[in-house]
Amino acid sequence: MKSPTSSRDLDYHGFEQGPIRPPSEAASLLLRVTRNCPWNRCKFCPVYKGTEFSRRPVEHLKRDIDAVYRSVRALKGDPLGAEPEDPLARQAARHWLAAGRRQVFLQDANSLALPPRDLLQVLDHLKSRFPEIRRITSYARSSTVARLDDADLAALRAAGLDRVHIGLESGADEVLRLMHKGTTQQNQITAGRKVKQAGMELSLYYMPGLGGRQLLTTHARESAHALNLINPDFIRLRTLAIPRHIPLYDDYQAGRFPKPTDLEMAREILLFLESLQGVTSTVVASDHILNLLPEAEGALPRDQGRMIRVVEDFLALDPEAQCLYQVGRRTGIMSSLRHLEEPDRVSRVAHLCREHGITPQNVDQLADDLMRQFI
Repeated sequence: MKSPTSSRDLDYHGFEQGPIRPPSEAASLLLRVTRNCPWNRCKFCPVYKGTEFSRRPVEHLKRDIDAVYRSVRALKGDPLGAEPEDPLARQAARHWLAAGRRQVFLQDANSLALPPRDLLQVLDHLKSRFPEIRRITSYARSSTVARLDDADLAALRAAGLDRVHIGLESGADEVLRLMHKGTTQQNQITAGRKVKQAGMELSLYYMPGLGGRQLLTTHARESAHALNLINPDFIRLRTLAIPRHIPLYDDYQAGRFPKPTDLEMAREILLFLESLQGVTSTVVASDHILNLLPEAEGALPRDQGRMIRVVEDFLALDPEAQCLYQVGRRTGIMSSLRHLEEPDRVSRVAHLCREHGITPQNVDQLADDLMRQFI
């Protein structure tokens, strides 16, 4: 791992943005606090591979914020003064202004790896330049959060850090070890509770399929058990996909990791939803293109029965209808089981199936190939 104080980091090269953000942060200003991921060993993750982690200096982050501030002023017709604009900062400012200039997302994979005293300076400068900000959010690793002092987390919350996204992925220790996640169920429970205790909103990710066929039941039940103890504000479903450039692909190709089919993952999600007990005021979000059943979302405990029925309705379809929906969803023609009642959509999907020889027996191979395109 690269030293966080390497000579390369001492020179400022202009405003930066990282490669990813949660879908819920589409309207946010993206501010790159750290580069890449300090762990970077998860077998299922396609991001940051072949890169090195580093923490950006506070002064560089303040210059990024100032660059966006100048661009916002210019776009609103205010005088800029003598300093030129940064082109990337202007582009980010234009997008942010169009979105209402209310949210900021701190990148990359683990912004809380920045020392708390440094992150506090960044948050203070950000709020001083843009007091209208209503939400500041960050990714974090559970192992990092678990080590932070409660007082530091409370101070970050007071400075404006409102929400933290943590990739739980699984709450089962067997699955976490298999995927080289670098954490444990207990560590994730500790981290989640610390975030909640600090008064921040907590968004946790669950990855259907990550346990493979052998650990499918363990993965669903143990993940639900961890979430029951954490009681997060959001549970976000992110279905497993296996593109060719991730470490897990070799295991998949060699047969060491049998990936569950769409039907098997639907049964897993059903078990997972049924196992969420005692979770209150939590939103289950199925807000990703990889998810087969975007309707399986809602608020717990109010909508638990309806979400369960969505999965049961899919599983109750005959194989031909399941196949039609799988192809429709993966090609973007369908996004709801109700679309199976629309003749035009059904006709388009049926034509695709006939044209490409897609049947219930081979549809999962097509689904896997299409899902890789979204990674």
